[in-house]
Amino acid sequence: MTRFSVTDTPPQYQQLFLLSHMRANTSLIGHILGSHPSINGYYEMHLSYQCKDDLVKQKNLYLKHDLIKDNSQYLFDKILHNKYLIKPEKLIPQHTKILMTTRSAETTIKSIVALFKSKTGEHSYASPDNATRYFTERLNQLAEFCKQYPKSYHYFDADLIRTTPDLLLKSLQQWLNLSTPLSKTYQSFSQTGLQRAGDTSAMIKQGHIINQPSNYENIFIPPALLQKAEAIHTEVKSLLIKNAIETERMT
Repeated sequence: MTRFSVTDTPPQYQQLFLLSHMRANTSLIGHILGSHPSINGYYEMHLSYQCKDDLVKQKNLYLKHDLIKDNSQYLFDKILHNKYLIKPEKLIPQHTKILMTTRSAETTIKSIVALFKSKTGEHSYASPDNATRYFTERLNQLAEFCKQYPKSYHYFDADLIRTTPDLLLKSLQQWLNLSTPLSKTYQSFSQTGLQRAGDTSAMIKQGHIINQPSNYENIFIPPALLQKAEAIHTEVKSLLIKNAIETERMT
């Protein structure tokens, strides 16, 4: 492992971004990617990427807690919130890979509500109204990105990582030009399970994919609200698939 100081000039790494929304299995996907010897990064750094200087910020933030792997290829981050922006043309386009994924409206919204209800204190996303608003606004921004940057990303349905992981990981390995396979088992890292770094549940610490449905029976979403969210997801997902370089979808 190699640790660079902020004054060092690092080797040129490719950038790998995952654009999505909360509760779309992104912590699991991030940990699987970040456990590969060619990929550095696994959690959400809460950064925008609008110029090359932002890539330096990314590297320096990563190095506060983790090491750069020797002979590695990528630096990874995921972007799940509208306040964090990415402008690929302002980075190093030929060295930038982008993944996009979404999950169904009902599962996502109920998962957001359940997560924030479990936290201490009051959280706006514990409300179905606010969770739905976040989800639909995030989908709309993902749609705007794909219209602005068509054929610049690889799209996959989020639940494929649990239902058919072998097929999805093989596809991602090929798309990222990795010399060795992505594994269904993964490491725990310095930020695994911590607040603001991704999934805080015990499940992310298991170190392997668990395909176990969650029980959201106690969470009610008004039918009209859910119907509107499902319609937006269907429309946006269709657009993301249409404008993607490659896609992996549920059948």
